[in-house]
Amino acid sequence: MNLMPESYQAQVRRLLSRRTLLARGATGLGTAALASLAGDRSLSPSLASAAAIPELPHHEPKAKRAIYLFMSGAPSQIDMWDHKPKMSEWFDKDLPDTIRMGQRLTTMTSGQARFPVAPSRYKFAPHGQSGTMVSELLPHTAKHVDDLALIRSMHTEAINHDPAITYICTGDQLPGKASLGSWLSYGLGSENENLPAFLVMTASWTGRKEAQALYNRLWGSGFLPTKYQGVSLRSSGDPVLYLSNPKGVSREVRRQMLDALAAMNQDTSRAIGDPQTQARIEQYEMAFRMQTSVPELADISDEPQHVLDMYGPDVTTPGTFAHCCLMSRRMAERGVRFTQIFHRGWDQHGSLPRDLPNQCRDIDQPCSALIKDLKQRGMFDDTLVVWGGEFGRTIYCQGKLTKDTYGRDHHPKCFSVWLTGAGIKGGTVHGTTDEFSYNIVNDPVHIRDLNATILHLMGIDSDRFTYAFKGLDQRLTGIEGGHVVNPILS
Repeated sequence: MNLMPESYQAQVRRLLSRRTLLARGATGLGTAALASLAGDRSLSPSLASAAAIPELPHHEPKAKRAIYLFMSGAPSQIDMWDHKPKMSEWFDKDLPDTIRMGQRLTTMTSGQARFPVAPSRYKFAPHGQSGTMVSELLPHTAKHVDDLALIRSMHTEAINHDPAITYICTGDQLPGKASLGSWLSYGLGSENENLPAFLVMTASWTGRKEAQALYNRLWGSGFLPTKYQGVSLRSSGDPVLYLSNPKGVSREVRRQMLDALAAMNQDTSRAIGDPQTQARIEQYEMAFRMQTSVPELADISDEPQHVLDMYGPDVTTPGTFAHCCLMSRRMAERGVRFTQIFHRGWDQHGSLPRDLPNQCRDIDQPCSALIKDLKQRGMFDDTLVVWGGEFGRTIYCQGKLTKDTYGRDHHPKCFSVWLTGAGIKGGTVHGTTDEFSYNIVNDPVHIRDLNATILHLMGIDSDRFTYAFKGLDQRLTGIEGGHVVNPILS
C-alpha cells in the first residue's frame, strides 16, 4: 500500500532527476557555468526551468515579478492613508469602551489609566480621478492614487513586532516557515540564471534612532531547500558577503576549487541522498556566477541623470531607500523574481510628529519614482509592487498627549497597505474602518488573504501550492488558507 502523499512523491522524482543530471560530473557543472558567463546558451542549462515546479503556473499570471516595500515597525494608517476628520472633535477624550470592546492591548499601554484620542495633525486631500484621500506627508505617492489599490481593512492576530513580521512574511507567527519570496523562488525559479530569484535589501532610515531588529528568517527558506532563501545585498563592501575571491586566488583557481568541491559533494549525495547537498552544489555555482552579475547590477553609473533625479538626492548613496528602490528596478529588469526592501524605524510610540515626517520623506519620492520608472520602461503591467507593514497604530495616545507631540501603540485590528502594477485595479479603495480607525466595518482582509492575492497574481493557487514537511502539506497561507481579494484586481 502506498502511504506517501502524492506531493512528496513528486518532490522525490524531481530530486532524483536533478541528482542524475548533476551526477554526470563536476566538470560538466563548471563548463556550464563558464559557458553561461561567456553568453553560450547552448551549453548552459536553464536554472530557471530546473528550479521551477513543472505544474506551475496554475493559471495565466498577471505578474512576472514582484517588489515588496516593507515598512518595518508599522506605519500609522491614521496619519497617512485612513482619513478620520471627525477625530478633531475627540482630542484628549477617552476612547469609548464601545469601540475598544475589551480588545487585547500591549503591555506598553495596558496599564494606562486613560486612552486619550490623538487625532492626526496632518491635513488630508483628495487626489486623482478617484478622489482618494491621502496625507500631506505623501505628496509624491499621492500623484499615483489612480494606479494604486488601497486596502484600508488589513488585519492580523499578532500584536507585537517579531511575531507580526514573521507572520506576514512567512505565514506563521512562530519561526521556521518559508518566506513569501522563498515560496516564489521555489515555485517559479528565476528568469536570470546568473542572479538569485529572491534578493533582499535593508534600507537606512532617518526617523527614530532605535528600530526593531530584522532577522534573516524573514527572508529564509524554512523547510524548503536553502537555495531558495533570499540573498541579502549589503550597502558597503562587497554587495554580497564573500563575493570577491580571497587575495592570491584567481578566478581560474576558484573554478578548480568549486569543481573539486562539487565532486566531493556528488560523492556525498550518492552515498546519503540528502537534498541539501544538491542545494549546496547549486549555491556554490550561483555564487560563482554572481561574481560577475552582481557588480554589474550594483553599478548605477549607467543610469541617466534624469532617472537619478526622479528618485531624489539620496539615490546615489548606497543603503538609502531611494537607492534600494532604483536597485529593485534594476533587479526586475534582470529577471529577479522577488525583491524585498525592508525600511525600518516606523515604530512611533512617542514623538510621532518628529519621526513620522522623516520616515515619509525617506520613502515618498522613491516610491513615486519606482512607479514612474517601471512605466517608462514598459514593465509596470507585469511587475507587482506592494507597500505595507506588519500592523497599524492606535488612535489613542501612548503616554502623555499634547497638541505638539504624541505616540501611538501597536494596533493589529486594522491597517492600510497598497498594491500597484500587474493585475491591480488602480484607483480602488477596498474596505472601511470605523470613525476611530479602530475596527473594520466592512471587507476585512487578513494577511493570509494578502499573501494569497500576491501568489494569485504570480499565477499560483495558494491552496494547491504545497510542500510536504513533517507529515503535512505545508503552504504559505497555513491550514486556514487565504482568499484572493478579487475587488482590487483588474
